[in-house]
Amino acid sequence: MANGQAAKAQRNMAADPEFGPWLAQASILVIDDEPGMRNFLLRTLGPRCKRLDEAADTEEASRKLDANHYDVVILDNIMPGRNGVDWLAQQRAIGFFSNAILMTAYADLETAIQALRAGAVDFILKPFRSNQLLNAVARCLDQMRLQRENYVLRYELKSTSDHVLLRDKLIGRSRAISDVRDAIARVAPLPTSVLLTGQSGTGKEVAARSLHSLSDRSDKPFVPVNCAAIPPDMIETELFGHLKGAFTGAEAGREGLFMHAQGGTLFLDEIGELPLATQSKLLRVLEDRRIRPVGSEREIPVDLRFVFATNAELEKLVEAGHFRADLFFRINVMQIHLPPLKDRGDDVQELADLFMTKLSQQLGTPDVRIGTDARAALATYSWPGNVRELRNLIERTLILGRFPDDFGGGGPLMAETGVGGESLADIERRHILAVLGRVGGDREAAARQLGISRKTIDRKCAAWNV
Repeated sequence: MANGQAAKAQRNMAADPEFGPWLAQASILVIDDEPGMRNFLLRTLGPRCKRLDEAADTEEASRKLDANHYDVVILDNIMPGRNGVDWLAQQRAIGFFSNAILMTAYADLETAIQALRAGAVDFILKPFRSNQLLNAVARCLDQMRLQRENYVLRYELKSTSDHVLLRDKLIGRSRAISDVRDAIARVAPLPTSVLLTGQSGTGKEVAARSLHSLSDRSDKPFVPVNCAAIPPDMIETELFGHLKGAFTGAEAGREGLFMHAQGGTLFLDEIGELPLATQSKLLRVLEDRRIRPVGSEREIPVDLRFVFATNAELEKLVEAGHFRADLFFRINVMQIHLPPLKDRGDDVQELADLFMTKLSQQLGTPDVRIGTDARAALATYSWPGNVRELRNLIERTLILGRFPDDFGGGGPLMAETGVGGESLADIERRHILAVLGRVGGDREAAARQLGISRKTIDRKCAAWNV
């Protein structure tokens, strides 16, 4: 069945290139009490879209909206019982986010104003030709796609997560990273949820993007969400969306990140930071594949692939009562561990060369030669900030035109790595404390320089009694 739908979508795109791929992937509901008009709409849209349902009245339409998600709803304005504008306004008030096109035989200004106020994004006058209808649907789908893409891009730009170079590729030839690539290749084609574990900066988002690009959802959205970066009182509306007036300041309804990822992959990073109340709601979404926006009376079906990530030990959070045991068992179906950079052997050299080449192009600065001493330091250092710390080091090096004084070239770190009998833990402690000293003890600034989280520095300092 799925293969047949995919083949149909490909044929549709080839047959109607002027309407793009979005129409072939769309789910549409048409509402009209006239059988002749419904038949015309079905003949026009049916061969060109992924799914097309019909309703003869608003009551039947309401039932279908409760059961299914539609990208576009096309409805007649004049129908027995309730007109299209009033029904649309009611649906917006209880939870309806899809684009709506109003069909009307009366082109008066009052109807147009009412339609816009009710939430219609377009309307077409009867009688109309098939091309007029198809163009209106194509405009709706294009507007929806652009709005979602812009929202996701703005969210990513505001996110505190690092925008790592080569974020769609897991670089390296070590056995540890090869095992990760093999596991991703095996699970990517399946609908199974995946839990990525590992220290901060090991490349969990890179792995999540690789999963997405190798899946059958690769042409759909990939939406990364840093759960730790969203204030607890805002996380529910960010994830699930909200209706107009749902809370103070909600002047308009808005889709959440779950809906922006519709059909694609939702990556929930730092899942251990999710508040307990939101954990309960997430568990229901995973079980029912339906979400309820804040203030909505209606649940909306979602079609998503879930990928989770954490740098915490979720089992310990469960024991401490900070993470729901039932949610942990629900997401811990396929776990993939991202190894720390210190366990990846010569990968650090390959990554350093790649970052040097790519970042020099990005910054417009000449390469800095990675000499023998610097390569020895790269190989010996324990990299508490992992790949992110390495990237930050290379960027600082390019800005300075040389490796920093505390790294390579006979600086303090090189002196430390040459001291016999000193453990990697000792070197790590010296380096972190040296950076803290340079920034006057400012742990936020030190974390940024090291490419690690503030929590990691707090944890290390507590262990060292600093």
